Amino acid sequence: MKAIIADDEVHLAEDLRRRLTKLWPELHIASVVHDGVSAATALTEIKPDIAFLDIRMPGQSGLDAARSAASDCRVVFVTAYDDHAVQAFEQAAVDYLLKPVSDERLARCVERLQQRSEAEPDALLTRLQKLLATPAKSDPLRWLRVQVGQSVRMVAVEEVCYFQSADKYTTVLTRDAELLLRTPLKELIGQLDAEQFWQVHRGTVVNVQQIVAAHHDMLGKVSLTLRDRVEKVAVSRSYAQLFRQM
Repeated sequence: MKAIIADDEVHLAEDLRRRLTKLWPELHIASVVHDGVSAATALTEIKPDIAFLDIRMPGQSGLDAARSAASDCRVVFVTAYDDHAVQAFEQAAVDYLLKPVSDERLARCVERLQQRSEAEPDALLTRLQKLLATPAKSDPLRWLRVQVGQSVRMVAVEEVCYFQSADKYTTVLTRDAELLLRTPLKELIGQLDAEQFWQVHRGTVVNVQQIVAAHHDMLGKVSLTLRDRVEKVAVSRSYAQLFRQM
């Protein structure tokens, strides 16, 4: 049995390779690549029996790359995002693993692959469709998966003091840390509880439970003092009306 791994985060790809080797020594990892175009090429040239594909990768997505897989290739999507699950199974994916993947969850995936049951993907899709019958966006985001060095840290959203846009990423500021989230702030806002997190600037979203005071200067500019951060947070004129009574 040959397999390929595609993940743009090099250390996560290597970690998956290591764990798969331990769980399934007979499985030959023929290639590890880090972008969607290379994944498509590997699928075409190597013709693996199994492909572990991240979904969001440079060049093209794992969903697009999977179209290059042979009809008998068993595809497993490994991703930090749960909003592509139905699309994944429409492409006959065998499994869909959410990062960070626990050892127990990966072991179940390997067992499914080893059994090579033809009925399993359909059964799994049925369960998934039931699970997603109510759109995930109806429930506010509660946890963040944040990359810290060689590991993924789980951060409770309620621990966040504020979010700051950082180009294509978002800086997550908690009481004692500044972490980088690989999701643009514009995309993240729609997943947050609007009653708990207020946008106060084009690039800033604040946890209202952290706001201690709003300061108004002689020019009408507003800045916020937060409970667990030393720096003040600027409020743009577009959002100043939120704090007129403070």
